[in-house]
Amino acid sequence: MDEPIGIDERHPAKYWHRLDDGRLQCDVCPRDCKLHEGQRGSCFVRGMVDGQMVLTTYGRSSGFCIDPVEKKPLNHFYPGSSVFSFGTAGCNLACKFCQNWDISKSREMDRLMDSASPEDIARAAKKYGSKSVAFTYNDPVVFLEYALDTADACHALGIRTIAVTAGYLHDAPKRAFYAKMDAANIDLKSFKEAFYVKLCGGHLQPVLDNLTYVHHETDCWLEITTLLIPGYNDSDAELKALSNWVAQELGPDVPLHFTAFKPDWKMQDVPPTPSSTLKNARRIALDAGLHYVYTGNMHDPEGDTTYCPKCRHAAVVRDWYEILHYDLTPHGACPECGTTLAGRFGEFGKPFGSRMIPVQMHANK
Repeated sequence: MDEPIGIDERHPAKYWHRLDDGRLQCDVCPRDCKLHEGQRGSCFVRGMVDGQMVLTTYGRSSGFCIDPVEKKPLNHFYPGSSVFSFGTAGCNLACKFCQNWDISKSREMDRLMDSASPEDIARAAKKYGSKSVAFTYNDPVVFLEYALDTADACHALGIRTIAVTAGYLHDAPKRAFYAKMDAANIDLKSFKEAFYVKLCGGHLQPVLDNLTYVHHETDCWLEITTLLIPGYNDSDAELKALSNWVAQELGPDVPLHFTAFKPDWKMQDVPPTPSSTLKNARRIALDAGLHYVYTGNMHDPEGDTTYCPKCRHAAVVRDWYEILHYDLTPHGACPECGTTLAGRFGEFGKPFGSRMIPVQMHANK
């Protein structure tokens, strides 16, 4: 039985329509949840109350933290800068390997919520010197109204916005969402439909559609992450197909991150990803013509470093989230050959480093 939706959880939601039988259909994502009065969607945070769709987590976060932008991961979006990060509860996919399951799958968040308005978040980011606010930890498409209002508040103070998302949403909310995002890292969890159906409770094509839309039709900077799970999505054939698709449909300048799986949630019997698997995936993607391919969740300075695609100068040398050497002009050009690297760059000062700083906004309500 669904948990009752309290009075303080009822923020008006967008993107839904009424069905002939009295139910409401949520139109945010391809799950197309059809809800009776008092019922919640698969994401758990959108539901029907008094014949209207509501968002139950508006203004209520699972926590706040200042992170390096490389943790999102974004390697071509103001490298070395800090990001004010937060999420809520809920998710519209059901990935059996979820590494944030205690947040995304929570059904008991009320006691843990740290309350903050969009304006509170923007002011806090400004106070702590963060260039950006990241919607992360769970998928921001499920708290879309909160994310969009926060993006407006951030932009009013000159703060950029970042979405860390699985990219699983319908066309209308997609256009509204990415119009207010300055950067996004979108998960491409696999290049097989069966993987999405069996392990995520979703489908592949909507994600591919989102990737092509963001890259070709918006000003939002895009990077892609694929978590490699041994025996599930790490075959050479699949990695070649995925890399070729990115090269052909998006072009060689979209950064692709291959990250290591660690046993979690409902896949604790699967071994962690060997470093050799990530390095092999990187070689395959580079052979497919991609210019910027990274390895993550492991120490691999070569796989963490940004190279000039023309002369192979090591422009940004990293070890995990730590920038060890930075050698680009303020406009992102290689000082050796003058090639401008793809991304968003600016004046580079002291890098934020690899630390993560929890932030308590104020006492929980």
